[in-house]
Amino acid sequence: QVQLVESGGGLVQAGGSLRLSCAASGRTFSTYAMGWFRQAPGKEREFVAAIRWSGGSTFYADSVKGRFTISRDNAKSTVYLQMISLKPEETGVYYCAAAIKRPQALDDYDYWGQGTQVTVSS
Repeated sequence: QVQLVESGGGLVQAGGSLRLSCAASGRTFSTYAMGWFRQAPGKEREFVAAIRWSGGSTFYADSVKGRFTISRDNAKSTVYLQMISLKPEETGVYYCAAAIKRPQALDDYDYWGQGTQVTVSS
């Protein structure tokens, strides 16, 4: 089992920045990749970014490339999502997730955090 706890959400004005953190515990050594997803009110959960636990390869949704950066601190078993130039339409609950095997879709992630609210005001 892997437990995930997100933090760092909050209220920010459009164009502002936030850094989200996801602290992992439990059998973190079995993690292949970590991802960030978000879900806006009334919409489906969507992929934002992912990082391989070993090697650190990163992947981003086209909508956030150049503005969001995912990173990890293996010693702290923590993954971060640095977000800049935030837009109101990026308001939603941001979730951290862990995959045991190579993920190709949302359903391939095995463990999920409770989420942290990000609100971007216009």
